[in-house]
Amino acid sequence: MGTVGTVIAVVVAYFCGTIPTAIIVARSKGVDITSFGSGNPGASNVGRALGTRYFVLVMVVDAAKGGLPTALLLGDRPVAYACGAAAIIGHVFPVTRRFRGGKGIATGAGVVLAVQPLVMLAALVSWLAVLKLSKKASVASIVAVPVVVVGFVVSGSPGWELWSIVGLSLLVEIRHVSNIKRLLQRSEPTISNETS
Repeated sequence: MGTVGTVIAVVVAYFCGTIPTAIIVARSKGVDITSFGSGNPGASNVGRALGTRYFVLVMVVDAAKGGLPTALLLGDRPVAYACGAAAIIGHVFPVTRRFRGGKGIATGAGVVLAVQPLVMLAALVSWLAVLKLSKKASVASIVAVPVVVVGFVVSGSPGWELWSIVGLSLLVEIRHVSNIKRLLQRSEPTISNETS
């Protein structure tokens, strides 16, 4: 793909990432998700407000925001990765919402699913296991991210792919700093009574 085509693809992927799935879904049920719980426009907050069905819906659509642009360009892996990164950044820092977006877990999961399905499967298993044990979605997400990095190492991914994933993983983990602080303070609520 030429330079112009690459730029267009990356810009389109970024704006795919900015689609405010959580806000749209919550609003359709009469809820302003930015004023509920943590105010975070992500699947977990929607789940707290509306229940598991809507949590899954937002997760799937947010994953598609990252997965589809990436999968469509897998014939040129560097461009595919660039589009995946753009979608995650669009979700986390949407220009349409003054750069205040979600935490990037679901959108990142879609990207990983497109480029390394088996790694994504391992991360999903770890996410579900940790969620069951800890009852905290934030803990499950924080643990699943390094599982992805380890998966890329074990799978023998080229260096540039590994470092791309490391960079995106750091972004997602940084977005969970507030959760980590609450965990250290033992004030992070469980999935049954989360408010942030």
